[in-house]
Amino acid sequence: MLVKKRVLSVKSALMTLLMLYVLLFSLLVQAQHPPVEVKYQYDGKVHTLVGEKTPQGYRFNSASDKVLTLATLEWPPYIGEELCNKGWVFQFTVALLAHKGYQVNVHFYPWARAVKMVETGQMDILFPEYFIEDSSPSDVIEGKKRRELLAQSNKFPGGNISFMKRKNDTIKFDGNLSKLKGQNIGVVRGYQNTPEFDAMMDAKLIDVVNAVDELQLMKMLVAKRVNLIIGDPLVFRYAVNYSDLTMNNKIALLDGVEEVNPAIKYNHLYYAVSVKSENWRSILDDINLALIEFDIEGETQRIIEMGSGCVADFTDI
Repeated sequence: MLVKKRVLSVKSALMTLLMLYVLLFSLLVQAQHPPVEVKYQYDGKVHTLVGEKTPQGYRFNSASDKVLTLATLEWPPYIGEELCNKGWVFQFTVALLAHKGYQVNVHFYPWARAVKMVETGQMDILFPEYFIEDSSPSDVIEGKKRRELLAQSNKFPGGNISFMKRKNDTIKFDGNLSKLKGQNIGVVRGYQNTPEFDAMMDAKLIDVVNAVDELQLMKMLVAKRVNLIIGDPLVFRYAVNYSDLTMNNKIALLDGVEEVNPAIKYNHLYYAVSVKSENWRSILDDINLALIEFDIEGETQRIIEMGSGCVADFTDI
C-alpha cells in the first residue's frame, strides 16, 4: 500500500511538472509572438481585430466561416513580419477583407513560392501584386498566361519603380527602355515590373539575372554582377536596413548605389485572386467594393499615413 501511494505521489508530481512546462512554453510563445492588432475605421466606428499566430502565418476574424488564405512576401516598408504592425499593406488587407466578413489567413513566403501557391489554387489571394498584362506568361504552369490563372482587383496606392546603379557609374537613362538593350539587369524572380520592361525581358532583348529578393539584388549590383537592378527604391533601402548584415556591410550597400532618374513609372498595387478558388468572382467583387468604400471613407489614406506603426519606447533622454 505504501509503495502504491509513493507511485501515485510521483505520478502527481510529474503531471504537475508537465503542466508547468506546458504553461511556461505557452507564455514563451506568446512573448515571442505578441498578438497582432489591426484597427480600422468605418462609418464612424473603430473596429479592432486581434490576430493569432499560426504555424504558417496570422489569422484574423477566426469566428467567420468565410475562410480566405493569402500568400504574401517580405516587402518592407509595405509589408513584413519584422515591421511593428506588419506594414500598412498588411493592415489594409486584413481590414479590407474582415470588413467584408472574411476570416483572413496571411502567410509569408518567398515571392516565387507565393505566386506558385496562388496560381495553382493552393491559396486564394496573392498580394501585393503589380498590374499583370494579358500577355504575361506564367512561370508556374507552362503554356498558360497569368491572367488565365489569376483575376486582378482594382488598384490601390503603391510606389515608384526605378533602376538602381552603382554610384559614379556612367549609365544614362532618359526614360527610353529600348536604349538599355544588351544591359545586364538584375530582377527578382517572378516579379511583374512594368509592361514594357517585362515584354522586352520576355523577348530576351534585355539580359536579366534572377534573384530571390531585393537584398540579393543589392549585393549583386555592388559586386558588379549586374549593371542595373529594377524595383521600388524604398524596398531596396528597407531590405538592407532590416537584414542581418553587419553595420559595415549595410553602409557599404546603401552608400554604394543610387537611384537612376527619372523613375520608370509609378506602379499601383493589386490583389490577384486564384480562379481555382471557390466563389472567386464574389471574392473579387467584395475586394473591389471594399476598396471603393475605404477610399470614400478616407480609410485607405489614413492607414497609409499610419506607416509602420512603430512607437518610440526609450526613456534614456
